[in-house]
Amino acid sequence: MFDTSTLTGSKPEQYGQLLAQARALVHGERDRIANAANLSALVYHALPHLNWVGFYFFDGKELVVGPFQGLPACVRIPLDKGVCGAAASQRVTQRIEDVDAFPGHIACDSASRSELVVPLVHNGNLVGVFDLDSPSLARFDAEDQAGLEAIAAVFVEALG
Repeated sequence: MFDTSTLTGSKPEQYGQLLAQARALVHGERDRIANAANLSALVYHALPHLNWVGFYFFDGKELVVGPFQGLPACVRIPLDKGVCGAAASQRVTQRIEDVDAFPGHIACDSASRSELVVPLVHNGNLVGVFDLDSPSLARFDAEDQAGLEAIAAVFVEALG
């Protein structure tokens, strides 16, 4: 059984605690669906001011929704569309303070105001993206980005 604990301390300390919980969740498990489901739930329930946390997987052509927490999502995202497509095609984390100002933003949930998307790359190959949405403008800062990139790295490492 997994037991969550309330995050305490500074934001970097909280991300350190969350990272330890993420490692414990995926320890010994290589199935990407199981790990994506558990990590989505962990992050969604641990961090404030989020309305969507989940994974999109690259099928060789486009991103396809995977496990997530939040309202129903867009099922398929072309690599040339939206924040997720930009993160996947450029293989660079996208931290967007105001999604309405992002050219080509895809509004899967009209309540989303800011977004952070981490590309997932394993052995040089695009696996997908780890996507977080918030109903708050400028919800994500550099500390959030570093912490969430570390959690995304735990997911990729578990792929083997």
